[in-house]
Amino acid sequence: MTKQDRELLTRWLETPMEDEDLTRELLAVRNDEKEVHERFYQSLEFGTAGLRGELGAGTNRMNIHTVRQATQGFAAFLKSRNPHPSMAIAYDSRIKSELFARETASVMAANGVKVYLYKELMPTPALSFAVLDRGCDGGVMITASHNPARYNGYKAYDRDGAQISGEVAAAVSENIDRTDIFDDILRVDFDKALAEGTIEYIGEDLIERYFSAVMAEALRPELCREAGFKLVYTPLNGAGRRSVLEVLSRIGVTDVTVVPEQEMPDGNFPTCPYPNPEILEAMQLGLALTEKLGADLLLATDPDSDRVGTAVLMDGKPRLISGNEMGVLLLDYICRSRIELGKMPERPVAVKSFVSTTMADEVARRYGVEMRSVLTGFKYIGEQIALLEEEGHPERYLFGFEESYGYLAGGYVRDKDAVVGSMLICEMAAWYKKQGMTLGEAMDALYREYGYYHNKVDSYAFAGSDGMEKMAALMDSLHKEPMTAIAGRPVTSCADYLSGIRVEEGRETPTGLPTANVIEYRLGETGSVIVRPSGTEPKLKLYYSLKAEDKEAGAALYERCKAAMLERLGL
Repeated sequence: MTKQDRELLTRWLETPMEDEDLTRELLAVRNDEKEVHERFYQSLEFGTAGLRGELGAGTNRMNIHTVRQATQGFAAFLKSRNPHPSMAIAYDSRIKSELFARETASVMAANGVKVYLYKELMPTPALSFAVLDRGCDGGVMITASHNPARYNGYKAYDRDGAQISGEVAAAVSENIDRTDIFDDILRVDFDKALAEGTIEYIGEDLIERYFSAVMAEALRPELCREAGFKLVYTPLNGAGRRSVLEVLSRIGVTDVTVVPEQEMPDGNFPTCPYPNPEILEAMQLGLALTEKLGADLLLATDPDSDRVGTAVLMDGKPRLISGNEMGVLLLDYICRSRIELGKMPERPVAVKSFVSTTMADEVARRYGVEMRSVLTGFKYIGEQIALLEEEGHPERYLFGFEESYGYLAGGYVRDKDAVVGSMLICEMAAWYKKQGMTLGEAMDALYREYGYYHNKVDSYAFAGSDGMEKMAALMDSLHKEPMTAIAGRPVTSCADYLSGIRVEEGRETPTGLPTANVIEYRLGETGSVIVRPSGTEPKLKLYYSLKAEDKEAGAALYERCKAAMLERLGL
């Protein structure tokens, strides 16, 4: 235990804790040097994703004090741009989410910020919608997305409805650093502020406008009524239940069975310790129910309902549809439908994260759609929507997606939206059902047309207080000594997004994207390997996008490339 650890522990123990859980925790660990160090060796970093961390006592944990401190810093930033700012706040089902939302509202109101707060838990995209609908200067969503139950987070949004930029995050972080976690916090009694109108609950009228905006993106809303569609849905004990079921009912999806163990909000996530629709374990109950009922489709939304996972039955057995596959399926369906319905705009644009499958580029090219690739983070897709609006042509935007199960059609929000994603997936599945095909069979047909693409994301966690340092050292080694070959295949192009330089055939050119700690290796027609550290946790991600003759060849190529990467990284 360092001197700083001891001093901070003493101060926290001597400060009256309004949340008694924090006092109990500190008393329980005060003689455990390692546990004390983990709670106090640093403060949670405020970045473009806001705050995210384990729940608990200390500067390195999510609690009412770190939330208040972040909010005080965010409020100061908002007031530096507008003397009379406003703010929208939403929260999901996680442990203490509602408490943190109320604390955020109380601090904002005390700082002269008008607050619009959802009265019930709502999806993250509904927060983005409220920011835009009310013309707010910022927003906060209390969620840790798909992290395990012991985590919570504080997503910060700017006035454009997207998550804050690096410049805004840096300015807010400076304010936070100047704010004493106990002494410099302004707060007002929540109920008093509510009575006075400085905090205002968001009403059903705004929620209805959100639902209407989602519904406006339906292309063939009558299909689900005609197809006799049977759905299994799980909100994974999160915030999606009301919104997803409401919108689906409006397009005629009425034969819905919700996974009973995962239907109601529960931040403990008792049946899925890692409530992420990308993870097979989180989908198991839904898969079993889909198989039992012979349903056409399984949908699973993550706790804050901005991402949606999917599975279908093929030969009586469930098949998971990956995020890349669903992005390709939706892009193809939207383009096909708009052309057939006479609704394709001139010079249409689709957007994807640059770590997503290059198969989408081929699909876009076939339909005459411009595909724009951007950095990871849906705010960059939102930026492209905003650019089209500034040019006076918002109708050019068709669809955006990330391989991590995030989709958005329409510019009514600036974040991925599992509600519109769920609606369009059901509509598309109903369309294919009328053709006698499942979504799995539809994907296989696209593979036959475009070639097989093996896309895989591997994550490697670095535990402990030195985890981030270990990960940073690995990335530093790649920046200094880039690889020239992977699994016997020469690297034809190496893009270092930290320096902003791409090297190809000995020539250096700008990457054309903002600075990011990412390395991209292209292997000619074989595909690419991208190395990227997570921005919110000590986790290194490797993205493989490899083209092969068929599934078996793709899997074998992936294994060879993976072995080469692990050897180079010493993992």
